[in-house]
Amino acid sequence: MFNIGDTIIYSTHGLCEIDDICEKNYSNMKRTYYVMHPIESPELTINLPVDNGQSIMQAIVGKDEAERILYSFEDQGIQWIDDARQRNKHYSSLVNTGDRSDISKVAITLLRKEIETQREQIKMPDQDRKLLEHIKSIMFKELAISLDTSYEKIAKQINSQIKQTA
Repeated sequence: MFNIGDTIIYSTHGLCEIDDICEKNYSNMKRTYYVMHPIESPELTINLPVDNGQSIMQAIVGKDEAERILYSFEDQGIQWIDDARQRNKHYSSLVNTGDRSDISKVAITLLRKEIETQREQIKMPDQDRKLLEHIKSIMFKELAISLDTSYEKIAKQINSQIKQTA
């Protein structure tokens, strides 16, 4: 169970802060809810039942795990899939698991493809670009929070690592 003030990753909204944990009645059912807001949209309020097993909520990683993830960007990603539909389906399914190791491998592959498309002066496919931006908006910010640094510094370090190994 999470606590008030915790920053977590909520599957559909990314980084969120828990503002309250309280009981609410909806449809004559009394349940305990997390009341939270996305870090990027503090005006939005999300009410999520504590016992909702369908949504993925994860604590942000600790410093040691964040450092391990950050250095994993020196490794190889996953295999590129030529068929765009199959690639998007497979890569998205890996990202949706919430497994940071799988997510970083997808990010590595997409970041390398981004460098390749820039070199060849062609446009990166929209699905790939959107998935990469989604990963950056959550994982890079999570790493920044865990390592007490900025998103920009994390992005710069990861991009440098990718360029060195590409």
